[in-house]
Order: sequence, then C-alpha cells, then structure tokens
Amino acid sequence: MANFHDKVVYQAYPKSFKDTDGNGVGDLKGVKEKLPYLADLGVDMLWLNPFYISPQNDNGYDVADYTSIDPLFGTWEDFDSLVEEANKHGIDLMLDMVLNHTSTEHEWFQKALAGEEKYQDYYILRELQEDGSLPTNWESKFGGKAWSKFGDTDKYYLHLYDVTQADLDWRNPEVREELYKVVNFWLEKGVKGFRFDVINVIGKDEELKDADDGVGKSHYTDTPIVHEYIHELNQRTYGQYDDIITVGEMSSTTVEHGIKYSNPDREEMSMIFSFHHLKVDYKEGEKWTTMPFDFLELKRILDEWQVGMDEGGGWNALFLNNHDQPRANSRFGDPENYPVETSTMLAQTIHFLRGTPYIYQGEEIGMTNPDFDDIDDYVDVETHNAYKELKEKGLSEDEIMDIIKAKSRDTSRTPMQWDDSKHAGFTDGEPWLKVAENYKTINTENEENSRKIYNYYKELIRLRKEYPIIQEGDYEALELDHPSIFAYVRTLDNEKLLVLNHFYAEEDSITIPDELAEMNATYLIGNSGERQLESSFKMGPYETIAFLLK
Repeated sequence: MANFHDKVVYQAYPKSFKDTDGNGVGDLKGVKEKLPYLADLGVDMLWLNPFYISPQNDNGYDVADYTSIDPLFGTWEDFDSLVEEANKHGIDLMLDMVLNHTSTEHEWFQKALAGEEKYQDYYILRELQEDGSLPTNWESKFGGKAWSKFGDTDKYYLHLYDVTQADLDWRNPEVREELYKVVNFWLEKGVKGFRFDVINVIGKDEELKDADDGVGKSHYTDTPIVHEYIHELNQRTYGQYDDIITVGEMSSTTVEHGIKYSNPDREEMSMIFSFHHLKVDYKEGEKWTTMPFDFLELKRILDEWQVGMDEGGGWNALFLNNHDQPRANSRFGDPENYPVETSTMLAQTIHFLRGTPYIYQGEEIGMTNPDFDDIDDYVDVETHNAYKELKEKGLSEDEIMDIIKAKSRDTSRTPMQWDDSKHAGFTDGEPWLKVAENYKTINTENEENSRKIYNYYKELIRLRKEYPIIQEGDYEALELDHPSIFAYVRTLDNEKLLVLNHFYAEEDSITIPDELAEMNATYLIGNSGERQLESSFKMGPYETIAFLLK
C-alpha cells in the first residue's frame, strides 16, 4: 500500500483554475500550464474535479460518459500531456469518481428509458405505493423529493441528488462490473489516485421503505453492504497496485465507519473525508442559516476524529476548504483585518494534525468568499434552490443574500486569482462565474500578503516531509475547553510537537502543563516570529506557533 502519510494533496477545480482558450471555462491545458506553480509549492498529488462529458447541471458530478473528456475541458492529447508533464514535476494525478449516480443523459439511462430491461436494472426504479404516494418519502439532498417519474412508464427513479442524477443500483453485479471497468480504464491511463464522490451512500437497503424522519439517510448511508462493495471495488481495481491513493467522500458518517473505510487491514480505502467539523455554523443543523461558528464544537469534533481514527487504525483526510464549502478564512477568521494571520493559523491547525492535508485552490494565497450581492451572480443549482425555499419562508432579500454569501458552494468556485490583470489572469474571455472583486490585492503575485501566505504553506509542506512526528505522531488535545485556543500535542518516541492555534483577534493566554514546559523546546514555525515557550503563553490575534520538545 502506498505510504501517503508524508504527502500533501492539492485540489484544482478545473472549471475555475486556468482558462487557455478564452471561453471563460478553465481547462486541462490551463492545469498543465500551472504545474510549475504547484511543484514550487511542494504538493505531491493533484486532485481534479470531474472533466468528463456532462450536461454540467451539477458542475460535472452528473456524468454522461465516464471514460471521456468533455470538449469544454480539452482533448485526450491534453490529458495525456498533463499526466506526462505532472510526472516530470513529481506530481501524481487524482481523479474524481462519481459512482453513486449517472446523468440522466448517460447512455445507460437513455437505453433504460427506451425500454431496454437490462439497463432499467442499472437504476433504482419503483412503482408508487398502494396509496398513490411516491415509492418512499425520502428527501433529495438538493431539496424536494428523491423520486421522479421514469419517462412515460408508471415507474419512478431514485435520485438522492439532482433530478438529473439517477442513482445506480449497486446491488446489480453488472453495474459493479461496469464501474470497475471505468476505474481500471483510468488506472491504465496513469492515474495514481481517486476521490470517490459520496461513496458511502451506494449501499441502499435491499427493501426501500418510508423513513420515520421523512429524510431517509439511515436507509442508504453506511449500510453494512457498503463495506463489502468498497472492498470488492478495491480488490478488482486499485487494490491490485501498491502505489494508488484513494479517499472516500463520506456523507454523514461516524468515526466507527471511518475506521472501517480506512484501516488498511480491511482493504477498502486509504482515507476518508468527513464533514461534521464543517457544520459548526449551521443553526439547528440547517445549512442555509447564519450564526457565528461554535469554536468549542469545532475542536470537539476534530478531537473526536483525531483520537478515534488513531485508536482504530483509520486515517483522516485533513481539510477546511473544498469546492463545496465556503472559504475557511471568511468562515473561521478575519481575512479583512488579519489576512495573513487568519490563513496561516488555519493552515497550521490542519497541517499538523494526524492525517493527509488537502489544499483547495486559492487557500494558499488567502482567497476569500466573494460576497456577491445579486442572486444572478451565482450559478450553483443548490444555491438557487435554497434561494427559492428561503423566499417561500418569507425571509427578506437582505436576509437571504446574507445566508447565500456565507453558504453558497459558489463562494469557493470563483476563478483562481493569478494576477491583478482583468479577470485575475484566469481568462481572456468572460469567466463562467464572476471573479471576486479583491483579486487586485489577493493574487499569486502579490508580495504584500498573498506570497506570505503561500510561503507559509510551502514551509508547512516541507516540514511534513522532514519530520516523522508530523507524519506519524500520536495526537492529544490540551485544554479542549479553552475558549479561544486550539492546542494539541503530537508524540513520536521521546519527541513531542506542541501546536498552539489562536482563533480570535483578542489576545489570550494558555497554561502549558509542567511536563511540557520543562522539556527542551525549539521553535519550529509560527506566524508571529520566533518566541520562547513559557508556562503561561500569551497569544496575539490569530497567532499560530509550534515547538519541538525533547
């Protein structure tokens, strides 16, 4: 099995990364053009969101052909050249596999609609219940019901996501065979990593029933059979190689399942993404709300996953940003007044935990939420659905837009800010999504703040490679109930790494336990310059610091 404990993964959202042909949409050539930038940063692997043929109703997560390249993003020549060039820079490619559902424009679904029974068995089709209600009362994760009419038949098809994303029936061995072929196809193309989209919802209950809560998650999330499917996927595809890295995106999972998915003895996946820590600003568990994030809850959840996964031999993918989440600096810090401090503190918090860190494009230069005021500036399907629902609830336009500015997936999908020229150097055309207005000051070339953040990331990546304690050390939290500081200790043999992260602008202090304070402390890295460790340690606004103790 590949050793990924010293690796760092960079996520590029191809649509917004770099456009080379002026159509306003990023492309594979653009990714290739920026490989020297990524090599300089020091990352080992590049995860690309889907670029397969797709109607783009859910930005490519509605796949119409798994073994294709959408002309929007380029050609096979572009892809092969990208793999080859990335290898020269010591960077491997990780692709996104969307195996829970296909686009309704996929050939399989179209053949099913045309009446071919073989392909009807690829999807989850059911008739109405005796009382005329839908097959189950489950909700779609994008709003509305999870069932839609299947052509002009009396059947309905399941779609846990958008109405154009029809769930595949993994209980059908023919479906699994087809999907294994897809993964093997990309392995033969030189791909070294896979990120599996919502992979823990593929194991629907054998008998589909109404849910007591009307939502239905328990009927298809983390079911026992899902582990069998993932193990089989492993054995038939990437598990036959010893250098492939896999990460599962997990919907509403638990530590117990996280361990099963990622403990190497089980031969499922290398690591998983869990999202509980990114719901700490959901009022009463609802995404489309605003509230200050719950810092103690953020720490509690990160701690629970650190301790639990370590004890069970599991492995975490570490992240605060991705293409589905608002920018972490806008969410958990103050990028207006403390741009460098906020970004570097959040980065260090994550990079020194136990797990494999993921960097989402732009976070390494301090890109923020764009704060678009007009709903028409947003493209995301989920955002527009939420806008309608919030309107129906009677919220004012201002209230609605405050929520959308804070929570829309488009907040992190704005084009990458390369320089201060028009459209931030992303495109010569009209970008598919507006560029954030602060691109003149936040861009990869701006020395004042952006380069400082970038160089800090570079140093964090270098330290991970150099120090086994960062890769392998045990984790333990300090003063978990401290109101403003997240402190933890990593331990390997007789060495310790003390990491202190201050999440607020007001100064605060933390008491360092005697057994640590009395050790020989060497300053390793910090965003406020070199300091001595003292038993009562005072921290400035958004300060982060790490000491090696022997």
